[in-house]
Amino acid sequence: MERIYNFSAGPAVLPREVLEQARDDLVNWQGCGMSVMEMSHRGKEYMGIQAQAEADLRELMGIPGNYKVLFLQGGASSQFAMVPMNLYRGKASADFLNTGEWSKKAIKEAKKFGAVNVVASSEDRNFTYAPAQDAWRTDPGAAYLHYTPNETIGGVEIFWTPDAGDVPLVADMSSNILSRPMDVSKFGLIYAGAQKNIGPAGVTVVIVRDDLLGQTVPGTPTMFDYKTHADNESMYNTPPTYGIYIAGLVFKWLKAKGGLTEMERINRHKAGLLYDCLDASAFFQSPVAPENRSLMNIPFTLKDAALDEDFLKGAKARGLVQLKGHRSVGGMRASIYNAMPVEGVQALVDYMKEFEKARG
Repeated sequence: MERIYNFSAGPAVLPREVLEQARDDLVNWQGCGMSVMEMSHRGKEYMGIQAQAEADLRELMGIPGNYKVLFLQGGASSQFAMVPMNLYRGKASADFLNTGEWSKKAIKEAKKFGAVNVVASSEDRNFTYAPAQDAWRTDPGAAYLHYTPNETIGGVEIFWTPDAGDVPLVADMSSNILSRPMDVSKFGLIYAGAQKNIGPAGVTVVIVRDDLLGQTVPGTPTMFDYKTHADNESMYNTPPTYGIYIAGLVFKWLKAKGGLTEMERINRHKAGLLYDCLDASAFFQSPVAPENRSLMNIPFTLKDAALDEDFLKGAKARGLVQLKGHRSVGGMRASIYNAMPVEGVQALVDYMKEFEKARG
């Protein structure tokens, strides 16, 4: 069977070239006689794989030398706890911007470790926009300022970097990391689950500035201390070796494609195809404020929700899958991460036009 176009929000589509390379390497990686899955994480073969993956990620993102790159486990959800454990550092509270379901989860978890100040929220309009920074009520004495630059469920993206002043800026970039260039030096910490733009589920990437290491809240478990992993080059325990290997292949693929500047150009083109279709339609609608329309996750609704199941059934018959919107939002959602080819988005647009013509 030929591959389908998978619009899943995560685990998400991977580049075909990466899958084919992994297939070729599966049993015998580069003639060493074993699979990457079988390698000791302290053997020279695997250590070389991880070191190269880190080097390529640093090159792609322009990560300065005073930042550590950590390959962890537990998903981005574990970072909702690890960030406050490591960054409260004796401060009374931390600032949070609330722009959707993932922001809410981060806020809820941080409250277990200290006070939380919600600087602004877009819940008043069902998380369909991002509040402008001049409306935020920030605390200059906050431990850190946390925001989610791309809300996967609501399809809201913030394209500018907040000015946090002297307060460390923390970002959950799980769903938009590597989709466009970002100035890492403006952040104290960046974290991201891998299963959208980096690789398979099971790897969590943390990029943390050196001065934020080593001042955890009392009682922090050893495994939840960033310094533990920084001091041991992400090998304090056995890392998710195969997932890191796949991530390394993705990083090489991105470099071969022209890096993040070229990826942004492609991503804007893909998103433009779908948003232009939505804007030209009286049958489909985008609920998100135009200035905050995500390049990665595009929710949309049909004029008549009773046609949702027919739309999904017809899409599946054409090899367009995982288009059902999140249960908390409804409607449809097309996730078009880096590995989604332009042809996949065009196939979706063509189907939407045909469906509207037939059922509109």
